[in-house]
Amino acid sequence: MTVQPLKLHPDRLLPADPEVRAIARRLHDRICNLPIVSPHGHTDPAWFATDAPFSNATALLLQPDHYVFRMLYSQGIPLEALGLAPIDGSPAPDVDPRAAWRILGANYHLFRGTPSRMWLDWVFAEAFGLDVQLSAATADLYYDHITSQLATPAFRPRALFDRYGIEVITTTEGPLDSLEHHRAVAESGWKGRVLTAYRPDPVIDPEFEGFRANLARFAELTGEDAFSYRGYLAAHRNRRAFFAAHGATSTDHGHPTAQTADLAPHEAEALFARVIRPDVSPADAELFRAQMLTEMAGMSADDGLVMQIHPGSFRNHNPAIFARFGRDKGADIPTRTDYVHALRPLLARHGNNPALTIIVFTLDESVYARELAPLAGHYPALKLGPAWWFHDSPEGMRRFRHAMTETAGFYNTVGFNDDTRAFLSIPARHDVARRIDCGFLAGLVAEHQIEEWEAAELAQDLTYNLAKQAYRL
Repeated sequence: MTVQPLKLHPDRLLPADPEVRAIARRLHDRICNLPIVSPHGHTDPAWFATDAPFSNATALLLQPDHYVFRMLYSQGIPLEALGLAPIDGSPAPDVDPRAAWRILGANYHLFRGTPSRMWLDWVFAEAFGLDVQLSAATADLYYDHITSQLATPAFRPRALFDRYGIEVITTTEGPLDSLEHHRAVAESGWKGRVLTAYRPDPVIDPEFEGFRANLARFAELTGEDAFSYRGYLAAHRNRRAFFAAHGATSTDHGHPTAQTADLAPHEAEALFARVIRPDVSPADAELFRAQMLTEMAGMSADDGLVMQIHPGSFRNHNPAIFARFGRDKGADIPTRTDYVHALRPLLARHGNNPALTIIVFTLDESVYARELAPLAGHYPALKLGPAWWFHDSPEGMRRFRHAMTETAGFYNTVGFNDDTRAFLSIPARHDVARRIDCGFLAGLVAEHQIEEWEAAELAQDLTYNLAKQAYRL
């Protein structure tokens, strides 16, 4: 089998037109080395607390990355063959990580044209200095080279954090988390900023597995009666304060829809009494999630935590995978999402508060220009999160900018966040976002819509300033 070279083109993703590309290149040269602000993601805080070396290439680059293993699964490769551990009580597969990596190598052609290919090639070339493409023929070379590098001090988590100029990173923890790893980082003397975000879904979503047991633990942690509505709200305030004391500047809410509600107190109390029963109806579960988004916005207005809403994913769409492996195994699917009617109760109550920041994301690109840009272009509290998840790609980012900018402008958006579980994809993803934004801005300059000095200011803002401001970092 022929071994092909791996080389990252210096003008990758910049516009093809030579005049526009030259402008984009000048803009990119000014911002490419700015620090990385990663205000929302799902990396493991234990990496930074313990600073233990990553064990091998498979553990670092394949097994944590649902973007990667979902593609392999779509082609009939069992998740067990990749070493993913089941949670259904069956024995864990005895899989040699090298064998799992060979599967990735033999199937790397599946990723052609996908953002995963772009991110991984960046990691292979920039982080590990590899100069041949991953394939079946080079899989062992890759595995040995990457794994040996991971054993050196330069590839420990804190060293990589510093190497790639990460100024701050925010992980996401549930309300029952002890935050022990964040405490360990804070007490270690290391200068890296690793913050947390409050993700209360397990005690807000009545359809979340173990909801009643989660409420019992919620009560135990806070000393509040989490089975009374007043005590339940007090428990949230308690945990939000605990998270803020450990560095949190934001909350995050991953609901099936963007539906909000603003019930009278007696109605909300009666609803709560219904949803804590084991026979909760789907309609009551949805109404309670809707009410709690408005309650969480009110708490954010009080305590200053930035509120993020990530709706519109049919999570765990594949019941067999969910039963065997649990959440976040590549089986989440975007759905149609309404924002105009869904957000109105929350925005009617809190949207006019300029001291409050609510960042809304979407997986439904059809609402970009029709709903989200006009909403963010009006309500002082509302900002637009960047192209997210399935649309965190070169074309997805371009569609986002083209659809949103004319109505919402740039300054009702919050820059870029990588939202990843795969640590080394963070600098790779930020590299893509910076190139796409510089290309978009260069087009505006070439069309004489803005001046190049304005584009340079915007490039700095989109890359660095807006995220720091929006997330209060």
